Amino acid sequence: MKSFIEYSNECEFPIENLPYGVFSTIHANHKKRIGVAIGDQVLDLSAISNLFEGPLLSDKQHVFQQENLNDFMALGRPSWLEARQTLQKLLSVDNDALQSPDVRRKVFVSQEDVTMHLPAKIGDYTDFYSSIHHATNVGIMFRGKENALLPNWKHLPVGYHGRSSSVVVSGTPIRRPNGQTLPVEGADPVFGPSRLMDFELEVAFFVGGSPTQLGETVLASEAGSHIFGFVLMNDWSARDIQKWEYVPLGPFGAKNLGTSISPWIVTMEALEPFKVPNMPQDPKPFPYLQHSNLCNFDIKLEVDIKTPTGVATTVTRSNYKYMYWTPQQQLAHHTVTGCNINPGDLMASGTISGESADSFGSMLELCWKGTKPIALKDGSSRKFLQDHDEVIIKGKRLNFLFKKMFFKRKKLIIKMLLLGYCQGNGYKVGFGSCKGKLLPANH
Repeated sequence: MKSFIEYSNECEFPIENLPYGVFSTIHANHKKRIGVAIGDQVLDLSAISNLFEGPLLSDKQHVFQQENLNDFMALGRPSWLEARQTLQKLLSVDNDALQSPDVRRKVFVSQEDVTMHLPAKIGDYTDFYSSIHHATNVGIMFRGKENALLPNWKHLPVGYHGRSSSVVVSGTPIRRPNGQTLPVEGADPVFGPSRLMDFELEVAFFVGGSPTQLGETVLASEAGSHIFGFVLMNDWSARDIQKWEYVPLGPFGAKNLGTSISPWIVTMEALEPFKVPNMPQDPKPFPYLQHSNLCNFDIKLEVDIKTPTGVATTVTRSNYKYMYWTPQQQLAHHTVTGCNINPGDLMASGTISGESADSFGSMLELCWKGTKPIALKDGSSRKFLQDHDEVIIKGKRLNFLFKKMFFKRKKLIIKMLLLGYCQGNGYKVGFGSCKGKLLPANH
């Protein structure tokens, strides 16, 4: 496919991608609008809603006039496909509907001129624990090799309910939390700022389709119709708070301090060419967790630590294909008890780690519980995140963000780059930027 919007083969938003997001501009009084990323532009869908003339969308054009994607998500996959086909047709080099200078000025906005917002109203948020290599690493650290995976791990997708109110869009700063920790085993707990702040490299999906009713279940074989698309995620974690609080009920204050997501939702249709075989599962899952179609993806994920001097150190190369439990299985297990789901619900993968030490998805693993500091090429090092460090999950095309030098309070600010993209034949499908700066704790 070829669009009349010009971009290079390295661009993460080609016509094969067309991710959805919500943006605003100063010139439109900061009104939130639904847009699609193409090249370095945003196509304002509120300005072209009348062009969705297909049989499924002609009487539902109002969904593109909303301030979030929830209503569009609720329409279901046939409508999503029709919208994608319409957009690819409108953006094609062979279609002149949007190509005149007057029209282009009205319907396109430069990405440099927009402010991005959460793409949906997130009613509920669940985080899973579905990377077998990550789960094994953590198990070895705290229980030993003989008991690395707990008995239930290969029977069900383990997860916990997170705090949807603290899910924030890329660029929102995160403050180091205060809480109870146990610095010395056997001693009394202390209260104060977390000392062991971490990132977690994750990918999350938004739920779509019709809402389900309380008591209704969705089988894994049917769950694909409820998956709208994917975003990059950083599940900020206070490891020392987590260690003290998690017994017996699991993550709480260590995780509710903030969760960052990228603003652009990459659809299942855009990821279709990058499907790879699901990871073999032994023992065989229960019938409600079984599905024959592929629902795993070759999404390349990298983590760089880059200083303002321009020196970058790649600390990990991972991939979404290392997931043991698929998104369809995650959603099926979520509903097997009769839990209802709604368009805009967010479900995360959990930390994504690969097989080797250079493919782990968190500082906890990369530094092996603080015993192996990461050496940076500029001579500095990290065990866990320091105040004013900025964690950035992003595609490779937005390098202009790093042309500036960043100093604050005479401390060097480190840029940590987490890159996510799919490599096609002559094009890339990227996810945009997911970033957040760690601020000092309140005292």
